[in-house]
Amino acid sequence: MTMVTMVAPYMGFPPMSPLHMLSGMTGFPIAIGWVMHFMIGAIFALSYSVLVRDRVRLSNLALKGAIVGFAVFVFAQIAMAMMKALLGPMPAPEGGMLLLVLGSIMGHLIYGIVVAFVAKPTPSGK
Repeated sequence: MTMVTMVAPYMGFPPMSPLHMLSGMTGFPIAIGWVMHFMIGAIFALSYSVLVRDRVRLSNLALKGAIVGFAVFVFAQIAMAMMKALLGPMPAPEGGMLLLVLGSIMGHLIYGIVVAFVAKPTPSGK
């Protein structure tokens, strides 16, 4: 996900930095934004392994991962709205909102697909 945000400007998307957004909203240094984003990703990957990997009977790992990635995107939007309500305004994004949303969806889909392929079902889970 972080790699997608780093290359997004080279693909025509506006700069996207969940790290800066997290640190800006919470008032913590950017290093804490890195840690927060990494931990959020690790928690969602572990959640996938426990809740989805062997329980959802979908043989296409890319599709399963894309569905999970989209669910993570929706969760992130809800969490950001809640953080905005609790902590106040967030830093203004650069660029058009449509491209930011499309870039975020793309990043979360790629994240979900990568998680699905890294956390393949166990042999007994097939």
